[in-house]
This record gives sequence, structure tokens and C-alpha cells, in this order.
Amino acid sequence: MSRRPVNPARRFADGGSIPFVGSVQSKTRSSRLLSIGLLVVGAILLIGYLHSGSDGSIREKKALSKTEGGSSCTLEVLRALPVLKKAYGDSMNKVLHVAPDTCSVVSKLLKEEDTQAWGVEPYDLDDADVNCKSLVRKGIVRVADIKFPLPYRAKSFSLVIVSDALDYLSPRYLNKTLPELVRVSADGVIIFSGYPGQQRAKVAELSKFGRPAKLRSSSWWIKYFVQTKLEENEAAAKKFEQASTKRSYRPACQVFHLK
Repeated sequence: MSRRPVNPARRFADGGSIPFVGSVQSKTRSSRLLSIGLLVVGAILLIGYLHSGSDGSIREKKALSKTEGGSSCTLEVLRALPVLKKAYGDSMNKVLHVAPDTCSVVSKLLKEEDTQAWGVEPYDLDDADVNCKSLVRKGIVRVADIKFPLPYRAKSFSLVIVSDALDYLSPRYLNKTLPELVRVSADGVIIFSGYPGQQRAKVAELSKFGRPAKLRSSSWWIKYFVQTKLEENEAAAKKFEQASTKRSYRPACQVFHLK
């Protein structure tokens, strides 16, 4: 707000005030305005800094937009990475992640020391950011229909992590996809799956995912693993549980460890 400058001489003539006092009052007002201005500028700079620093977390949380109710197992993988590294050790050096919004997980893994990472995005990347498009351009992330054979040789990766993607597959396609994930892994497959009733695909996205998420119970998955002759990695599961306890980590999704 603009102020009309005060004329000390006029105030002295009208009211008998001392010019020096008027000058001090004017400087005091100017100092207050300057202080307020500096506070406003500082607040704007702080907000800008926090906004720019949150770009990574925004990318990580993009998976939330994939589901209704704010639950994402891909986001859960990001939370679980320190625990997974503790449980799997050297097997986390060469990882394939398969999931919607895999770019967020791959980007995080690539920042880790001595870690190589690749990703498979099962659906179109219509809303991919610059970072994700760069990963696709370099061939680090591929867009591929996981109902068909994966474009990798057997045991190309030490570990395969899959999140959210299997929840959209019927048993018919699970019978094709899960063996493929096992084929390209040397040390094991980790599945992050939602709990029953936890999340559903938005109606507008059914054309993209093909069907609503079919979230199964742990007993359903265990029975399915037995039927398809997939063996649980008990040693890794125990290490994961121990590391979770030490870090006070409680998974928001079901986690299965397969050999």
C-alpha cells in the first residue's frame, strides 16, 4: 500500500511538533514496512524451495492417482526399499521392477550405490513426466504387456519386484505372467499385492487396466503358489520380517517372497 510522504515542516508549523521527532517516526514506519517486506519475500522463497524440493516425492506419489482410496503398492515398494536391501543384500544389485508408475521406483533405485535397475510399465505412459520419458528413451524402462513373454533372457536380473500389476490380471493371465517373472530372475520374485477391499481402479481407467483390481487374500495367494509349484523363500521372508521390526516398518500391502 502506498503512503503519501509526510512533510515535517508543515507538521511543525501546524501543530508545533519538533521536526526531528517527525523524522524519527517516519524512519520507524519505513523500518516496519521494510521488515514486513523482507518477511514476505522470505516466505515466498521458502515456499518455492519446498516446492522444488518436493518434485521427487511428487513423482513417487504419482501411483496414488492410479487407484481410488489413496492406496498404492508401488508407493509401498518405495517405503520398503531399505528393508528389502537389508533382507536381500547383494541380490538388490540388479533389479527389475514391474508396476504401474515403475519410473518412480527405478529412479530411486538408480540413486543407490552399486545398484542397477530396470522397469516394465504394463500400461501406457500417457502422463509420464520428463524423467520417466528419459528412462524410456534410454531403454531402462519399457512399456510392455505382461500378459505376453517379457523381452529379457532367463535370469537377466538377480531380483524381480512386482507391485499392483498382478492385481489386474485374471488367473488365466497370472498363469502366464508369474512364470515369466520367475524365468527372468536368478534369486527370487517379490510380490506386493493389495489387501481385499483396499483399492479399486477408477471407472475412467478401466479401459486402461482392462478390469477392476481383483485383490486376493493371503490364503488365496498361498494356495495359488502351491498349485503353480512356486516355492516361498522362507529365509528371505524371515530376514524381511526381522528388518521390518528393527525399522518399525509395517507394510500396507501383502508381501510375498518366492524362490
